[in-house]
Amino acid sequence: MRRTDAIETIDWHTGGEPFRIVPDSPAAVTGYGLTVAERRIVAMQSEDVQWMRALLCSEPRGHADMYGGFLVPPDDSDAHLGVLFWHKDGFSTACGHGTIALGAWAVASGRVPAPADGVTDVVVDVPSGRVTASVRTTGGVVEDVTFTNVAGHVHAGGVEVATSRGKASVDIGFGGAMYAVLPAKAVGLRVRPQEVTELIAVGREIRNALNAAGAAEHPSDARLSGVYGTVLTEEVCPPRLRADGSRQLHQRNITVFADGEVDRSPCGSGTSARVALLAATGELRPGDELRHESVVGSVFRARIAEQTTAHGLPAVVTAVTGTAHAVGTCRFTVDPRDVLVPGFVLR
Repeated sequence: MRRTDAIETIDWHTGGEPFRIVPDSPAAVTGYGLTVAERRIVAMQSEDVQWMRALLCSEPRGHADMYGGFLVPPDDSDAHLGVLFWHKDGFSTACGHGTIALGAWAVASGRVPAPADGVTDVVVDVPSGRVTASVRTTGGVVEDVTFTNVAGHVHAGGVEVATSRGKASVDIGFGGAMYAVLPAKAVGLRVRPQEVTELIAVGREIRNALNAAGAAEHPSDARLSGVYGTVLTEEVCPPRLRADGSRQLHQRNITVFADGEVDRSPCGSGTSARVALLAATGELRPGDELRHESVVGSVFRARIAEQTTAHGLPAVVTAVTGTAHAVGTCRFTVDPRDVLVPGFVLR
């Protein structure tokens, strides 16, 4: 692919968070013989792949919080597709909202055949492992998608971090990526749109401080090490007892990931990490549901699908349900005279 060739994308959003799908991905990451985790490393090292990522993320074709994925071959024939998730700062190891969007797109587009009424599993290989998007259809229309993640676990609890708003105690959970989690009130904030600037600032401080201290080294795969995002939480109301004896927790969060990007959705992998932490304390039990709300009001419903172990640690497989919708199709072009290619980012 030449840098003047047009690039076609299919744009979706999950709970308000964009996901730009690139079916014709750069050749460097589409050849056979590599796992999706290995393709991520190739993408990070390839000037051409990084150039395309920057072109699609950056203004004027994108924005500071743009998100998307390159479709790549899966690890083997047991998966429908593979994907490399990207944002303005690079390539992530996991993305729940992107997996939900991919599942919805795969069924809606006919790439994965599905009945008019029922549930169809779309199996996706991502850098952190193999995940499943269970797509529910009614009358041939996608109703919602349940994302079953890799096993999540508690990495560390009660880690003290110095911030410009005072010391804070955070827990670190793994949900396909490492997340630092703390109540927003611990740094004197609320999870609401008018405080997003302050939430971004403290989220970046916490992530950077933890990574500088090497506080999130993955127990078996260095490629999954490092805090990817900070999840600041807020309880909307006390847990509600349901008729079957289970409970529903209703919480709000904002996830500040990479270098100060804000997830408009409740964050799929961040929700998985949150479930792992709540399960470890007994606040969320099998059968319970976490109603996880984003800063813009969109909702994921999350539960413990399975209790297991990972790396010798207690772990949970999480199931996160959300909705995704098509936004449009794009055909991006490059004028060779354009001195601003591949673009720029302003907040």
